[in-house]
Amino acid sequence: MTDKQIIASRIALELNDGDLVNLGIGIPTLVANYVTEDKTITFQAENGIIGLGGLVEDETEIVNAGGMGASILEGGAFIDSATSFSFIRGGHIDVTVLGALEVDQVGSLASWIIPGKKVPGMGGAMDLVTGAKKVIIAMRHTNRGVPKILKQCKLPLTAAHQVNLIVTEMAVMEVRENGLHLLEVHPSYSVEDIVKATEAKLIINDVLPMKGVSDEN
Repeated sequence: MTDKQIIASRIALELNDGDLVNLGIGIPTLVANYVTEDKTITFQAENGIIGLGGLVEDETEIVNAGGMGASILEGGAFIDSATSFSFIRGGHIDVTVLGALEVDQVGSLASWIIPGKKVPGMGGAMDLVTGAKKVIIAMRHTNRGVPKILKQCKLPLTAAHQVNLIVTEMAVMEVRENGLHLLEVHPSYSVEDIVKATEAKLIINDVLPMKGVSDEN
């Protein structure tokens, strides 16, 4: 499995039957491809789809929030932006899965601006992280070896103290009141590897192998 697939498949295990889930751009869009048939998850794309399906490689007029070709499931619907954001701002989203440039040990995240590059803005991320009941960050653990999980974010914040869970190709971490807890480690890495790749202070107690993966992954 690629890093992206490891992250997406692990996050799919966090979703509960009946959840309404928003998927952000990038790695989060892959999560829909890994939901097992025993769960009924309704995916929402902020550009106006309820009942979003998995990604498709064939040419299609249906695109997700990141402009990638996607499918819509039976019973799904296209909605306008006002209705889409009423779901988000009204507290109806059970889980949002978002990418990030940086996350810190108190659950703040920076996800929308790269220094020196022109960007269109943060999109719906600010609404999502404050409106969803649970916020899961899907991202690679480092940027070419430079830690992305920090003691304190250095880039402009999307939101402060809103992240609940961080899933990378290396580990699963949970933000709690007393700090950032290391819960699971991919079998290809050691706890020491995670500590070296993480600037944030990690609280380490009983660490388990990452669910849904094995040494062969």
